[in-house]
Amino acid sequence: MAQPTPFAPADCPDPLVIGGRRFRSRLMTGTGKYPSLAAMQASLEASDCDIVTVAVRRVQSLAAGHEGLMEAIDWQRIWMLPNTAGCATAEEAIRVARLGRELAKLAGQEDNSFVKLEVIPDSRHLLPDPIGTLEAAEQLVKEGFTVLPYINADPLLAKRLEDVGCATVMPLGSPIGSGQGIRNAANIALIIENANVPVVVDAGIGVPSEAAQAMEMGADALLINSAIALAGDPPAMARAMALAWQAGRTALQAGRLPVRAEASPSSPVQGRIGT
Repeated sequence: MAQPTPFAPADCPDPLVIGGRRFRSRLMTGTGKYPSLAAMQASLEASDCDIVTVAVRRVQSLAAGHEGLMEAIDWQRIWMLPNTAGCATAEEAIRVARLGRELAKLAGQEDNSFVKLEVIPDSRHLLPDPIGTLEAAEQLVKEGFTVLPYINADPLLAKRLEDVGCATVMPLGSPIGSGQGIRNAANIALIIENANVPVVVDAGIGVPSEAAQAMEMGADALLINSAIALAGDPPAMARAMALAWQAGRTALQAGRLPVRAEASPSSPVQGRIGT
């Protein structure tokens, strides 16, 4: 099978670079929770995303909603991000990451070493285990993986993961699938300020305004699944999220006006009647 074509051409003015690979879009999406494969396909197209995360365990076990998923996605156009969802320990996550690399090869992406690392022992709140995540990340980096770890918005952990060689850090905005928005803004801002790798805000974003907010804060990219898949019209929401990341990124680069304690007139005082 032919290798995927480059996702960001050489003349792309503002590429997202992860593990030396360039991408046009700063919106990553997922494959779970859609009402149908057709809705997922239409949403991926509308999002114009370059990266899609795939739950290795669910694909292998043909879990509900994942039958035919591998065949439903054009892997010549979409870069696969295998994830270790469902893993409660570092050991499980390492094993599933290895399976994910083989899954990418089966899709024709022979040089794909990406893995979204999730170590989540808490089935109620779905909060990632910081110790297990760091342990798994250290091992996977040694094995040559391009590791994208999903974490709480912990600036110290983010720096440790960067130091061991992770390609990004992925702090949660709020709990997975909650739609609560950016509840950890102060800590995410600290992570962004101190990071030398891309910061991807993952989990909790519910509407496009929250996606734009994360990008305005300086996040390099977003991963959004539930907000798209569970929307009344998933493709329309996917398109809205694509516009939102672009608006937020453009606003960040443009530079906002200073915040003032008092009003400042937009018209000059000179020339008013009576002056």
